Amino acid sequence: MKVLVVEDDAILLNGLQVGLGLAGFAVDAVASRAEASAALLASAFDAVVLDLMLPDGSGLDLLAELRARRSPVPVLLLTARDSVADRIAGLDAGADDYLGKPFDLDEVAARLRALTRRAAGHAGATLCWRDIVLDPASMAVTQGGRPARLSRREFSILHALIERPGQILSKSQLEERLYGWQEDVESNTIEVHVHHLRGKLGAGVIETVRGVGYRLPEDGA
Repeated sequence: MKVLVVEDDAILLNGLQVGLGLAGFAVDAVASRAEASAALLASAFDAVVLDLMLPDGSGLDLLAELRARRSPVPVLLLTARDSVADRIAGLDAGADDYLGKPFDLDEVAARLRALTRRAAGHAGATLCWRDIVLDPASMAVTQGGRPARLSRREFSILHALIERPGQILSKSQLEERLYGWQEDVESNTIEVHVHHLRGKLGAGVIETVRGVGYRLPEDGA
């Protein structure tokens, strides 16, 4: 799950990047409205964590810009301005959720999971396909009731595919989902992770659509 964090406080920005990374998110981090605008035009994100008070403008202006482009990306506002009026203004401007500072990193991660779950049309906390159950909160996977021990990258690929069985995700889409800007990606990285997933979950779990990408068969529901 790829998240853009927009926060001008360097300590908070680093803490969010590290903490959300440990929670299984691929995080890109920027410190200004201009950088955020460029990032949102260049890449697809599953969610945005947005500070309201930025050095080159208001986070609400960036939010308005997003919604004017009809971008549906879920936005979680983080701000020290936590009055009722501020919360109402943020939500009415198109934000999906709001957290005041100081905040707990675990709560930020939980709210992001809830936002992306709703955006993908899933009501439950876990995702199921055939006998595979994936829990984004604990980053745990079971198959036939037995734990499947996956690496963080393997988990992220399965998470992306299990959200929409039958939908093909290209190699580049999976790379965007798994990696931030500053991470080096080997040319065959996705293929290696898919190979390992098939070894752990079964050869028929992930289909290769030659020249296009990967998917879980739709008959898994």
